[in-house]
Amino acid sequence: MIKIKAIDHIVLRSDDDKALIAFYIDVLGCQLERQLPELGLSQLRAGNSLIDIVGVDSQLGKAGGHGPRAQGRNLDHFCLTIEATEQQALIDYLDSHQVPHGDFTRRYGSEGYGQSIYIEDPDHNSVELKLP
Repeated sequence: MIKIKAIDHIVLRSDDDKALIAFYIDVLGCQLERQLPELGLSQLRAGNSLIDIVGVDSQLGKAGGHGPRAQGRNLDHFCLTIEATEQQALIDYLDSHQVPHGDFTRRYGSEGYGQSIYIEDPDHNSVELKLP
């Protein structure tokens, strides 16, 4: 029997991988862990997990077909648990970076109920940021 412990990584395909990498590093605070330019792969550390970003024109990216669009994504959303912060401070931070977002709402996740907010990255992926 398989018992899943955690999400190891997700892979996002992008028409503009440089902009997407910059967003996850500069806005969300991920760290570049490694790059494999020959494959078109960049791996970003997100807590205990990785966010892999692949350019759609790269060797890996071509295997997935057309790039993501606001009208046809291959991912509904993924959720990142973030460190405790004041909700308004986070909203102000997102606004200062012109990141589209919704409102905080009580939602259920792997660690139970908590306040979270949905944001949109430059490729129109929906990302849930969940407070502990």
